[in-house]
Amino acid sequence: MDILQTITELSHRFGTVDYVRGGGGNTSCKDDDTLWVKPSGTTLADLTPETLVALDRKKLARLYEMTPPADPTRREALVKETMAAAALPETPGRASVEAPLHDSLQAQFVVHTHPAIVNGMTCSKKGYEICKTLFPDALWLNYIDPGYTLCMQVRQGIENFKKLHGHEPEVIFLKNHGVVVGADTPDTIKTLHARIMKTLTMEYKRAKISLNLDIAPLPDEEVVNAAKETISHAFGTNEICTETSGMFDYAEGPISPDHIVYARSRPFTGNLSREAAKTYQSQTGYLPHIIAFNNAVFGVASTQKKAALALELARDGALVKQLTEAFGGIDYMTERASKFIEHWEFESYRSKQL
Repeated sequence: MDILQTITELSHRFGTVDYVRGGGGNTSCKDDDTLWVKPSGTTLADLTPETLVALDRKKLARLYEMTPPADPTRREALVKETMAAAALPETPGRASVEAPLHDSLQAQFVVHTHPAIVNGMTCSKKGYEICKTLFPDALWLNYIDPGYTLCMQVRQGIENFKKLHGHEPEVIFLKNHGVVVGADTPDTIKTLHARIMKTLTMEYKRAKISLNLDIAPLPDEEVVNAAKETISHAFGTNEICTETSGMFDYAEGPISPDHIVYARSRPFTGNLSREAAKTYQSQTGYLPHIIAFNNAVFGVASTQKKAALALELARDGALVKQLTEAFGGIDYMTERASKFIEHWEFESYRSKQL
């Protein structure tokens, strides 16, 4: 079996909008010496065997033995340097920041995705209780900052699971993040995903929650054009790109790292003006990526692609919010957690790559 070709095929299978958005999600395969992982800032759908980043597992293991600085910036810089040193010389790109998480599982294939169907549970107030009922053989971990902290807590969670069950978990649910599935065969990876999606779909059906987001029709073209002019005036430039959608029940807070990276933590709502935009910027440190007004929702960014991604993630976040109603409603990330993502160099790099 060509494991690089196999993980590429798995990446394409789980690189669809049912499982990930934008450059979200990551995949890997491994042998005793080498871990091959998706490059940061690329999409699963576009992955090829040649673009996988190869890491020396012994060098990567130095991460697990070091005592990192307490300062988050210095800590993540050290992680970045250690991962760069572990990359094989011929390797292209930069390894996904979650490579150490993948390395912590002994399973040959690992697929990490963020399906709305799954995040309806992981982003809900009753997520843990529901997970224990529906997926008693899975490992659940409460929200953890991505990067080194996530890696080490996942490793500890895996060890605790192994002591209790005698084997590592095949499925790991990460609160306000997604799901990790690991197995030694591609068929098992597919079977586990199918079981997860079917089980949760049945729960939404039982709760009479639709899997489709309700989006109102677009306002008249004249209204949309006037709104775009208002946005340009508020931003103080015509060099701004927008994508437009009819109104939907958008999320009002941070849902997951992916949603923050592409759509930011909160939309702008209310009366838009230059002064209002400046106030929003002074409070958040950036201009809004999502603006909801005039009976429409706008993705706003410096390029058309980024504007489209912002709107796509806002819609996905709205669907996640809708699905959480089956499990007690949405449980937003904390202000501290969202700020970490907004200022994290790894996520800035991923966004720039796209």
